[in-house]
Amino acid sequence: MALICRVTFEIYFHDKLAGTSAYEIWQTFVYGIRMDASVAGYISIIPLLVFSANWFTRYNIKPFWLKFYVNLAIFIIAIITAVNLNIFREWGTKVNFRAFDVFFNAPSEAFAAASSSPLFLTFLIFAAVFAGGYFLARYVIDFNFKKPKAPLLAKPFIVVLFGGLTLFFIRSGLQLAPIAQSNAYFSSKPILNQAALNTEWNLIQNVVENIETPGNPYIFMPEAKAAALVDSMYAVEKDSTVKILTTDKPNIVIFQLESFTADLIASLGGEKGDAPNFEDFIKQGVLFDNVYAASDRTDKGIIAILSAFPSQATRTIIIDNEKQQQLPTLSDVFKKQAYNTSYFYGGESEFMNFKAYLLSHKIDNLIDRNEFKPNEMNSKWGAHDDILFKKNIGFLNKQHEPFFSYVQTLSNHEPFEIPVAPHFPGDDLSNKFRSTAYYTDTSLKQYFDEAKKQSWYKNTLFILIADHGHRLPLNISEPYMPRKYHIPLLFFGDAIKPQYRGMRINKLGNQTDIAATLLTQLGLPHQQFKWSKNLLNHYTKDFAFFDWDNGLGFMLPKQAVTFDMAGNTISYIQDKNQPQANTDETLLLGKAFMQMVFTDFVKF
Repeated sequence: MALICRVTFEIYFHDKLAGTSAYEIWQTFVYGIRMDASVAGYISIIPLLVFSANWFTRYNIKPFWLKFYVNLAIFIIAIITAVNLNIFREWGTKVNFRAFDVFFNAPSEAFAAASSSPLFLTFLIFAAVFAGGYFLARYVIDFNFKKPKAPLLAKPFIVVLFGGLTLFFIRSGLQLAPIAQSNAYFSSKPILNQAALNTEWNLIQNVVENIETPGNPYIFMPEAKAAALVDSMYAVEKDSTVKILTTDKPNIVIFQLESFTADLIASLGGEKGDAPNFEDFIKQGVLFDNVYAASDRTDKGIIAILSAFPSQATRTIIIDNEKQQQLPTLSDVFKKQAYNTSYFYGGESEFMNFKAYLLSHKIDNLIDRNEFKPNEMNSKWGAHDDILFKKNIGFLNKQHEPFFSYVQTLSNHEPFEIPVAPHFPGDDLSNKFRSTAYYTDTSLKQYFDEAKKQSWYKNTLFILIADHGHRLPLNISEPYMPRKYHIPLLFFGDAIKPQYRGMRINKLGNQTDIAATLLTQLGLPHQQFKWSKNLLNHYTKDFAFFDWDNGLGFMLPKQAVTFDMAGNTISYIQDKNQPQANTDETLLLGKAFMQMVFTDFVKF
């Protein structure tokens, strides 16, 4: 069965395997066989227990029981195989505990996201894998349980022997440490390691790890050393902040733009024409052109923006109320400064526990799908961006200044559908993504055209930031490549002094750096946001950190390294001509960050 699943995976992602040799493909089966045997051992536990108990009775187990159990196992494996293909295409990692998080915390959103998947092909693959497993089982398994003859006293020893063999296969040997993900890793090409990794084993291991809630799984060095390294990165010689605002108490409106990757922005090295209005905004704002997302999901992005807390790889702090309530947030800060605070989203604010997080942190007015008319709910996710933006302006027109408003868009999300004719024709997924981004970009222009007519506009700072990057529209960025996390960050509006409009800041940073950068402009303390640095201080150190499921990336001005924490291998080196010492330093800092981020997560 594992053979069928691995062949299916490699055929489906044949484009990612382009350039690999037949020998390398063969190695995925060689290195994967131990993990495959481990899964077979797990599946064999129940039949072994049942048949062992039955051996000591006069009754015979009917073939139906074993047929049902085997078919159920094949059915589950076939589902996991088919679902995994779509998850790997979008996330770049195999199906894991996070998929269950999304499904149980926001099932409707999960189904909406899945609707962009090729459903017929997915079902066809499921049917083919199930059929292959079904007929293979009929060929290799004798479903008639025949009790072997043996002396009564010998039976317990035989049962223990077979139990020991099963445990041997589960642990994959007699070594002190049982089999781990890294046992399947053999190549410097991440796709080959993922192909070798048994999907079902990886899922079981990941679910168990998350349910057990262990301590910090990312211990790379003594904690004192990790803490010292992190502290050194945030040490600032002096404050030389450039004051770019006309006032110390502007209105603040943050737009969290769904999947608005830098590949959409020509000024950031992206495609021309995908977001033409954003180019005009850049001319009137301050663009931070070297900023990277904390991770690859919205639940990680909102925490990084509002709480300046980095992503925790396989975990997401927003769904844990005991922990998220202890985070600092910008809304907490602005509420103490007598700001009216609001949150706008056209979908379900319950998604991934957003509502609980926001209401725990001084959001006065939470406007979500419940505040829209039925005819305004014109997408699978909820109300499209133009409708959301109109509601936000209408709301702000009635607010006393100063106000803080957080606006979360949704149109540029799977299944990439919009209520107008697409700007880029065709059903090609990349063009659908371009069209939804173009639609959001057009909606933003309409928003600002209307906002400029309002009295509060001249005293308002708008912050445009993506929640995360995306593999589309170019479809060339893997999860371990920094390019996937490169996103726009733009300060925009009449609250910016004229002499600074059109300025570009090249300092390397993260979403988490919005808090310190913004609060410094307002003359407010930001020490509670310990993972945030001021991008407008010349003396702030350049670096960026991001992670994904069991992987981390760290960037310095001259080097970037990504590291697969499951396989304990380097996935990507930006400049292989750099001295090895630079690469080693970059990786060391990345490991220190990951360790201390998770240390903080555990302590909350």
